[in-house]
Amino acid sequence: MKRIIVALLLLLALPLGLAKAAEKPAADKLNVVASFSILADFVKAVGGDRVEVSMLVGPNGDAHVYTPAPADAKKVNDARLVFINGLGFEGWLDRLIRASGRESPVIVTTIGVTPRKATETGGHGHNHNHGSSDADPHAWQSVANAKIYIANIRDALVKADPDGKADYEAAAAAYLAKLDAVDREIKETVARLPPERRRVISTHAAFGYFEDAYGIDFIAPQGVSTESEASARDVGRIINQIKKQNIPAVFLENISDPRLMRQISDETGARVGGTLYSDALTDPSGPAPTYLDMMRHNLQTLSAALAS
Repeated sequence: MKRIIVALLLLLALPLGLAKAAEKPAADKLNVVASFSILADFVKAVGGDRVEVSMLVGPNGDAHVYTPAPADAKKVNDARLVFINGLGFEGWLDRLIRASGRESPVIVTTIGVTPRKATETGGHGHNHNHGSSDADPHAWQSVANAKIYIANIRDALVKADPDGKADYEAAAAAYLAKLDAVDREIKETVARLPPERRRVISTHAAFGYFEDAYGIDFIAPQGVSTESEASARDVGRIINQIKKQNIPAVFLENISDPRLMRQISDETGARVGGTLYSDALTDPSGPAPTYLDMMRHNLQTLSAALAS
């Protein structure tokens, strides 16, 4: 009788055991760090349960002006891999790497992206990028570039964890299909907007890659980095441009002070079309907790403001 009871208990416990076995124990996961929230989301999408992802600049954080904390140096040093954007985006990162004493690989996820020049961004000829590059770093704003990020992340994870090769490749393939779907949505939605209304004002020049890929013109008083202050001359130029070209809307950004955009709105009559998410995701309770959510939210916000 005791043997029968023990056997029944083992049978009941079996599904629970299988479920626990399916999830990789935290101690066995690949410990990686991503420099900011959008990149962390990409790494989670490819890494799945095999990877433990932490980030340096969290949701709604501005990576342009981030100041690393002492704990960040330890986080970087302890990680098997550190994923960064590159293109001068993380101007503080070299100092952090040196302070951490890190010797393990740092993965630049924009390798293979054709960069825009910073002087091509924002509608004027000043380079406001204070990073180590004269490139516009916001490459993720084009879904085609996001696919390059995913491929670079996949390859780095496979190299670091060859046993997970099949998992990483399958997850990357599934995510690439989702990116293709979002890319189609954006192109189809923008195609329905009147061409003369595809022009908006954003806080800083973060949407140049989106502009090139999808055909909405973005004009910004700040350059590609939020470190730069918008000059009175630039603000005056944009106010005149809004009035002359009848630009319908200005947009706030989650990482920027809204007062300048509200001032421009008050002086021109262009309405505030909503908040765009440029350099950071929101926390889970916000409208853009993932990259896919962010791109769809921005598309819907732009479409609502420009369609009428």
